[in-house]
Amino acid sequence: MAAQAGTKDGPSRRESVLRRLLSHPVRSLPLAFLAVIIVGAGLLMLPASRTGNGPDAFMAAAFTSVSAVCVTGLATVDTATYWTPFGQAVILGLVQAGGFGIMTLATLLALLVRKSIGLRGQLVAQSETHTLNLGDVRSVLLRVARIMLFFEGLTALVLTVHFWISYGKDPVGAAWHGIFHAVSAFNNAGFALYSNSLIGFAEDPWVIVPICLAIIAGGLGFPVIIQLTGGGVHPRNWTVHLRLTVYGTLFLLAVGMALFAAFEWNRGETLGNLSLTGKLVGSFAGSVFPRTAGFNSIDYGAASPETLMVTNVLMFIGGGSAGTAGGIKITTFLVLGFAIWNEVRGRDTVTIAHRSISSSSQRQALSVALLGIAAVIVGTMMLLMLTDHSLEKVLFESISAFGTVGMSTGITPTLPPAAQWVLMVLMFTGRIGTVTVASALALSARPRLFRLPEERPIIG
Repeated sequence: MAAQAGTKDGPSRRESVLRRLLSHPVRSLPLAFLAVIIVGAGLLMLPASRTGNGPDAFMAAAFTSVSAVCVTGLATVDTATYWTPFGQAVILGLVQAGGFGIMTLATLLALLVRKSIGLRGQLVAQSETHTLNLGDVRSVLLRVARIMLFFEGLTALVLTVHFWISYGKDPVGAAWHGIFHAVSAFNNAGFALYSNSLIGFAEDPWVIVPICLAIIAGGLGFPVIIQLTGGGVHPRNWTVHLRLTVYGTLFLLAVGMALFAAFEWNRGETLGNLSLTGKLVGSFAGSVFPRTAGFNSIDYGAASPETLMVTNVLMFIGGGSAGTAGGIKITTFLVLGFAIWNEVRGRDTVTIAHRSISSSSQRQALSVALLGIAAVIVGTMMLLMLTDHSLEKVLFESISAFGTVGMSTGITPTLPPAAQWVLMVLMFTGRIGTVTVASALALSARPRLFRLPEERPIIG
């Protein structure tokens, strides 16, 4: 009888554990993405997905699936020639699923975090943001879908017409190329149907600019887009999050474009042989693409060390929160920047736009940034041990993977399988880790009913 009871209790206990595991959104988020990655890899392993049966079929499918679901764009095989139209459609579906899932799940986690801070905190936050109704999840999901379809559809229309008229593609081919690159751009994925990414369009603003605008829109984040498109909110009444994201994006775009132009303007390997329009378009793209998009209109293997360093910084920072961009996010970077600035000025509290920033938000930002640095360092060290590439190229690859950017100096296809697994882990960590860590820290915060004696260790 005891044995029978134990047998009966066994499955129920396991079901209970599994139910608790899946019921928590912070835990279910990585599991959901992992499940989609496995399904995607299985579809890409099908003979109908590949043009040939190479010895690296499994690794190519696994790596591409991780890269697509994590909307990164790094690839070990040529997307244009290795995959059939069916395989390319699978990749596009994985990109769309990854981008839509990131936005909705990140937003739902934000809603859950807000719900956990109590009724008074909810009312204050809701009145300040003018968005995100806690009780209407269906409305949130529909608005996300409409936003994505609008930007993707508009970008696809512009690209389709241009490919059809200017490049002589047939209507079906033009539409396919337009849709593929529009979805890849808005989701900050960076997959392209050309072997050299967008280098062939380096001087064509009708291709580069629409893709850049779609990248910027997707990288702003869902809460920001909702507030900007909602109307009725004067810029002086913008929330701190909205200010940090919009102004931070504009600042990084301007600085990135200026530095890219300064370092590459006269270099024949990159911008030097282009027309004035090509140089301006290339400099703009050089500032936008590192914001986790992954496209490239120049050969980064030939870029100057200064450009690679600037690109590393932009890739690590990334885009806006609860969007399709990766990195540690603009708000994380700027909150830490304001914390340092206020500390230098001798202020006890961090203030932004006449609002004080809670110490818990500062700790979350510091945790996300330091964990991101740790992931990049560990990934870089492992790649150095597994390959014979220089630190400069390996660091670029690690940051690109963690920031889910997808840029490469050209070494990704030549990496051994062990190094490719390192990049896959970095991509998964970079896409899921920052959202999960930030939400987990916020959800686990509990007020302490006592204070321990203070000590002041020597800092610096």
